[in-house]
Amino acid sequence: MSVYGYTRVSTMAQCEEGLSLDAQHRQLRGYAMMNGLELSEIFVERGVSGWKPLSNRPEGARLTASLCSGDVILCPKLDRMFRSARDALVVSDELKKMEVSLHLLDLGGDVTGNGISRMFFTIVAAFAEFERDRIAERITDTKVSEKARGRYLGGSRPFGYKVDEEGFLVRDEDEQRIVTQVVSLREAGKSLRVIALKVSTPEIKISHMLVRRILNNAYAL
Repeated sequence: MSVYGYTRVSTMAQCEEGLSLDAQHRQLRGYAMMNGLELSEIFVERGVSGWKPLSNRPEGARLTASLCSGDVILCPKLDRMFRSARDALVVSDELKKMEVSLHLLDLGGDVTGNGISRMFFTIVAAFAEFERDRIAERITDTKVSEKARGRYLGGSRPFGYKVDEEGFLVRDEDEQRIVTQVVSLREAGKSLRVIALKVSTPEIKISHMLVRRILNNAYAL
């Protein structure tokens, strides 16, 4: 029988800091010691999203390929191994057929060993996915609301506006004058490159690509 640990961090910054991985490894070693288990290897997934199925992750694939009947997998938390309820149920079914035990520490231990733990695991996995979907929806709704109020949410700042101290877009009168010139010259039939040359100032250099973006924004309003 082999006992394998599995840990994961989703960003390379977490990998470099190492704090999250260190904490996960301490939890695994502590759990193994308390339960008389000896870890054979810890598979460390670095910079991989939990939404990717376990078998499609580099270390997840290597872990599943290493399993034999009677082996044990230890993982600190449900969301380190799964984010999708579907993936959680598919993998747990495969592990049960192989007679491999999966211990999720945040759920109290073995989640594949009996009917009660299996039912609990199914419910928790489904609700975890449901809650993440709700969080994503709330974030999306908040962004839509903030954008409607004129708050700058990152990305390319629209030409003609600047960001104030509270994070809202406000008109930049110097750039707005250029926007007016750009639209007027375009309506007069001037090319993008000609417009760029005519409206550029020593302080504000305008490229033909920026002229295109200004026009796209102007005509979208």
